[in-house]
Amino acid sequence: MSHVLTERAPAKINLTLHVIGRRDDGFHALESLVAFSRGGDTLSLAAGEPLSLKVDGPTALASGSLESNLVLRAARNFSQAYPHARLGAFHLVKRLPVAAGIGGGSSDAAAALRLLARANGISIEDEGVNGAARATGADVPVCLAKRARMMMGAGEVLGPPLELPPLVGLIVNPGAPLETKTVFARMNIAVGALTRFGDHPEISPHMPLDALVAALRKGRNDMEPAACVLAPVLGDVLAILSAAPGARLARMSGSGATCFALFKDCRTASRAGKAISRAHPAWWIKTCVLN
Repeated sequence: MSHVLTERAPAKINLTLHVIGRRDDGFHALESLVAFSRGGDTLSLAAGEPLSLKVDGPTALASGSLESNLVLRAARNFSQAYPHARLGAFHLVKRLPVAAGIGGGSSDAAAALRLLARANGISIEDEGVNGAARATGADVPVCLAKRARMMMGAGEVLGPPLELPPLVGLIVNPGAPLETKTVFARMNIAVGALTRFGDHPEISPHMPLDALVAALRKGRNDMEPAACVLAPVLGDVLAILSAAPGARLARMSGSGATCFALFKDCRTASRAGKAISRAHPAWWIKTCVLN
């Protein structure tokens, strides 16, 4: 009987997302402070079995075909880096919404790489693992260690892990999938151009909570205006979150359509979540702790 290993694939939340320009290679250059939730999808691996993937869970139907799933892509890239490594049978329980700006597929792929590394006695800091992450997708490297940090470049440049105080949040997705490339196209930044929207606020290790929230307020998500044009319901979500009692900051994550608000405590966030859910029962709403 195969030994089964399990990993959590948390939501990735872009607390800030500054688009500083578009590189000569066509990729957009970013500066983003990323944090991770404590809940999300769950991925297990029966090591030594033939490579396969089974997907179920609340959002499984929206996750697309198995062959295009990033879990299998990550496994194949891992196999190229380590030709003699054991692979296995994956089982993904999908809870996070798809095409939602919270890195669900990328986090699943990173979980697959962590599982394969564990099964083969390889450190996730090994260059082969990180190379497989880069080859799988732009957000996979930052999801690999699932630690708060700055993400720069097109996602391939990572700052050191940051010890952030726990941030109590409410994440809301109105069910309007947005593709990152579509939002970037709407922004219409020319190749080689700089945006000059403004510098990223300084984020230092071990920042007290109030200082961190004050710094985050000086930041922004530069993809938000374009996303709101493509999915006008986002404006409603942001307005509702901003007006929620106790909300300290409301912003879109990634390229949308998930938005988040930060609150002073779990009780206040939960109360806001219940009120929003009563008014909008079709929306996906979760309280979370980010760090």
